[in-house]
Amino acid sequence: MKSSILIYNPAALRASTGKIGRAQKFLERKGFLSEVLLTEKSGHAEHLARECLKRNPDLMIAAGGDGTINEVMNGIVFSGTPLAILPMGTTNVLAKELGVPENVMGALERAVNGLPRKVSLGKIETGAGGHPAARYFCLMAGIGFDGKAVHDVSPYIKKISGKAAYIMSGMKSMLGYPPGEIVIRTEDREFTAYSAIVGKSSKYGGNLKVTPDANLLDPFLYACIFRGRSRTDILRYFLGVLRGTHLGYPDVEYVKSSLLEVRGRVDVQIDGDYLGMTPARISVVKDALDLVW
Repeated sequence: MKSSILIYNPAALRASTGKIGRAQKFLERKGFLSEVLLTEKSGHAEHLARECLKRNPDLMIAAGGDGTINEVMNGIVFSGTPLAILPMGTTNVLAKELGVPENVMGALERAVNGLPRKVSLGKIETGAGGHPAARYFCLMAGIGFDGKAVHDVSPYIKKISGKAAYIMSGMKSMLGYPPGEIVIRTEDREFTAYSAIVGKSSKYGGNLKVTPDANLLDPFLYACIFRGRSRTDILRYFLGVLRGTHLGYPDVEYVKSSLLEVRGRVDVQIDGDYLGMTPARISVVKDALDLVW
């Protein structure tokens, strides 16, 4: 009998024990010996995933939001263990990117019938203050305003209102955010800016597309670099993203690269969860994860 391990975040917006119970029964009907593990705090999903590799599961399933998926992914990167997703989060951006249904049965059908594909991930390394850290991401790294907005999201408001928590935090940040200057260097160019989104996937915040050419199967990063610093500029960029016109703005740079170095001191988020501060080095790692969809 094949084995599956489902790592479940009970704090996810759309999580419920009933859904997990149905998921476990479904997997057992499909011939999987199914084990469910609950996360207890931030970072726990990564630890559980790494420990579970010792049992050589045939399939790992991350049940939660994009942050939970990111943690599980970081726990099993380069292992060859296939990862499927059961979206239960606020925006479920990865599910939208992959076309995975956002209901339990549809997602699980994809998990057991889909094919594992080797995907490229972004890797971000930060080392400010003598505490180096490296993490992988599959959606995006948000630098500057975007990172600050995620940093300021209220967990309570996020739990009760979902996506609205990010919008509220973004509006609050726009009113009081003092932009810090950053310098972004690619292999052959250098930009002075105040914010950037480095995409490994095309989707952002739902169905918006800040980096529309980014693709998990393509071993490159796409960076949307915002050079304006005023509140008016930030509002203009936001409206441009909503309309899909931002890449035509004269103060927005759009570059394809496999390596970016960011200098300066601003906030960073990856895959919708706060990471820390720049400076940072962002690279792409080919065939880093076996993802099922």
